[in-house]
Parts: sequence; C-alpha cells; structure tokens
Amino acid sequence: MADQRRAERLDLPREPRGVRLPRVDQETFGRWAEGIARGMGTALFIVYMTLVLALWFVWNTLTPENLRFDPYTFTFLTLILSIQASYAAPLILLAQNRQSDRDRVALEEDRRRATMQKADTEYLAREIAALRIALGEVATRDFVRSELSRLAEELDEVTLRRRRLERRQRTEAVPRTGDGDGLDEPLDELDGDRSGGEARDQSGGEARDQSGGGVGDAGAGRPPES
Repeated sequence: MADQRRAERLDLPREPRGVRLPRVDQETFGRWAEGIARGMGTALFIVYMTLVLALWFVWNTLTPENLRFDPYTFTFLTLILSIQASYAAPLILLAQNRQSDRDRVALEEDRRRATMQKADTEYLAREIAALRIALGEVATRDFVRSELSRLAEELDEVTLRRRRLERRQRTEAVPRTGDGDGLDEPLDELDGDRSGGEARDQSGGEARDQSGGGVGDAGAGRPPES
C-alpha cells in the first residue's frame, strides 16, 4: 500500500529499474589504471614478458607430448595475449586521459599565473615610470648645493654693499674743519684707498714744511758774501 502511494506521487523521483551495476570509485580505479600503464611502459615488463613467452615456447615444443598443455599454434597463448591487449589498451587510454586532465589543469594554472605576473609587471612598470617623472621634477643634491652657494654669494655682496653705503653716510654726516680740529671717524680696510691717500698727502705736506724751515735757518746763519 505504501509502495503504491509512493508510486502515485509525482513530487518524488522514480526509482531506476533494471540491473544495478556496482559503483566503482573513479579516483581509485584511475590510480590503479595509471599504475598498470606505468608498469607496462617499463623495460622490466618487456624483459619479464619475453622470458615468459620463451619458457612457454620451450615447454610446449621440447617436452614430451603428454606434458604439453598448449601444443604448436599456441592457441591458448594467443588467447591470453589477446585478452592482455584488450585490457591494456583501455587502461592506457584511461591513464592518458587522466594525464591530459592534469596537464589541462596545470596549463590553466600556468596561464592564470602568467596573467597575474603580466599584470604585476605592468603595474610595476607604471610605478617606475611615475617615479622617474617625479624624480625629474625633484631637485638633486648638487643642484641644491649650487643654488645655496649662489644665494650665499648674493647675500654676501648685498651685505657688503649695505655696509659701504652705511659707512659712507656716517662719514658724510660728521662735520670736518680745515685745521683738523674735528674728529674724523676711523676708517677700516674697506676705505683703505681713501685713508691711504689722505695719509700720503698729510705726510707729504709735513715733509715740505720741514724742508722749507731747514733751508730758511741755514740761510739766516750764513754770513753775507763780500
């Protein structure tokens, strides 16, 4: 009754009918097939198979007839080799398919990584270009040093000119008398040419006065010639 009600319900899936085949784990069977294909592709398998076939031929050819289990034409051996080939081919194909799947996954991963590396490389290239542009507008150490040196020289020249101007104004503001009673402002090395000229004029005048006085005294003491 319950089965009949279940069959009548349309919201439930129908149970599959027929022969149910055993389910096999695809991953386990694939690893097993790869192991067999990998073993059949080695030189050791070929050597063992050659020894078995040679022993088979020798036994069924040289031994007495009552001991031969597969006489000439070797029908049973042919059947065994056919079964081996019929199973080996699908197993090898299955192993190749699994290897192709792994290669495809690896290729997709390599492509993804290559895309990421390309994007990173382009980003770094843009950043380096931006840094170069920014560094082109930034003053270097030598440029700053030269500009500071030039500015220091200009400041020294401006300061020197201002001192000369102030000294000249103070010199002109002090009253000077002809007899030298007025106090003159001491002159430093900046006015060396002017002070040196005045000193030479004063020393020259004193020397002329002394020489004139000496000549007059000598003339007064000399007796008149007869």
